Amino acid sequence: MTGEGQEHLREGARLFDAGKWWEAHEAWEVPWRTATGVERDFLQALILLAAALHKRWHHGSLTHRNFHKAEGYLGRLPDTYGGVDLRRLRSEVWAALHDPAGRPQLGLEQGPVC
Repeated sequence: MTGEGQEHLREGARLFDAGKWWEAHEAWEVPWRTATGVERDFLQALILLAAALHKRWHHGSLTHRNFHKAEGYLGRLPDTYGGVDLRRLRSEVWAALHDPAGRPQLGLEQGPVC
């Protein structure tokens, strides 16, 4: 991934952690457009997880179609990719989608991203 792509990736992670999931989704779409292979799968999974959280916490949607789509991409990746513990992220997002107590506090910026 180019330097500009990595900047968008990090900015997306920052926005995701701040609960600005739509904005994270938008930031990740920039490098996604030119990504290929597992890098594209990784970005697509992040975009779909962000969309799932946005729909749940900004629109009240209780359907998790985007999460299940993300599962398909995550299944093609190792448990850790780009410095992100994808198994933990998947679990935290799933829990956040089902937590009626309030908006989740998630941490995507776990280390180097790509």
